[in-house]
Amino acid sequence: MSTQSLRMRITSENLSNVDTPGYRRKLLHFKDLAEGGVEMKRLSLSNRPGQERYEPFHPMADENGMVISSNVDLMVELADAKEARRSFDANLQAFRQAQGFYRNLLQILEP
Repeated sequence: MSTQSLRMRITSENLSNVDTPGYRRKLLHFKDLAEGGVEMKRLSLSNRPGQERYEPFHPMADENGMVISSNVDLMVELADAKEARRSFDANLQAFRQAQGFYRNLLQILEP
């Protein structure tokens, strides 16, 4: 659940910077755990270049008047956010079921 929360946070950061010139998309890399589940392995920046556009009066324009836009794809980020949310909800439901099973087991074992 904590990994999916982190994934939602990074996706939210990417979404909030979709129109920020020069912003590079953050990527999370995961590793599988032996006991099941995943955890964050590392965080990196996307190498995909942003599009250049001619805006000579923009504060971030180079000497040729070109501004490099963000390399964040809105549709990809929305899909990632939806997937992270669903994974989080599924993990939460599994946690609640396990909690109920343990509660019932303790009731059975009470003298």
